Amino acid sequence: MTAVQGTAVDIPTEDGIADAYLVHPADERPRPAVLFYQDAYGLRPHLQAMADRIAGEGYTVLVPNVFYRTGRNPVVDLPEFIDPAADPTLWERIGPIMQSLTPERAVRDAGAYLRWLADSPLVADGPVALTGYCMGARLVLLTAGSYPDRVAAAAGFHGGRLATDGPDSPHLLAPHITAEVYFGHADQDASMPEEQIKRLEDTLTAAGVRHRTEVYPGAHHGYTQADTPAYDREADERHWAALLDLLARTF
Repeated sequence: MTAVQGTAVDIPTEDGIADAYLVHPADERPRPAVLFYQDAYGLRPHLQAMADRIAGEGYTVLVPNVFYRTGRNPVVDLPEFIDPAADPTLWERIGPIMQSLTPERAVRDAGAYLRWLADSPLVADGPVALTGYCMGARLVLLTAGSYPDRVAAAAGFHGGRLATDGPDSPHLLAPHITAEVYFGHADQDASMPEEQIKRLEDTLTAAGVRHRTEVYPGAHHGYTQADTPAYDREADERHWAALLDLLARTF
């Protein structure tokens, strides 16, 4: 893998300054960009390590703090190993912050992240790729459907509520997506039951989106997150293979 260099950056948005983690190959040559969307626990060492691994394959990776309206990272104080069962107040603190990131705000922010990447000397010309985890998979769908000319590939892993009955469900943007799409679902994920998996698959197919959706057997919501009890090494390795294959075929 290529040596990488990571740094903190600030991104101007219409609603303030979003702090972020940027990592890229150390030679500082322009590379294809990957916009990496966090899970609900936010930007932390484990996510930085994931971004570093992607950058080591030859990409410039941006991981924004999507909760910047609440505060700079860390928005919520977290232990090194995040176990919600050990701290019943954790989701009481995180839940309202998540809910404050409305689809409208998320799409507006995505435009700012994409503009920042387009202006960066570390980013090669052309569209970008997206990857997202848990709530980040929802942001991937919103971004790919709202900025189709800027997104060439989009991947989401253990995402929840991606194809609900609600009028703002992100799957409804499928007809606008031009990117190639991959989703790796956890079959033990109550936030993405079988009927939503089917609805998402059917909608992407009807819209003519190039896509592949897979269900990872035995995996739970959060299976890629090694600093949580949900981590599943086999499912995580499968995720890395799928993601890096998608990136390699796109760029």
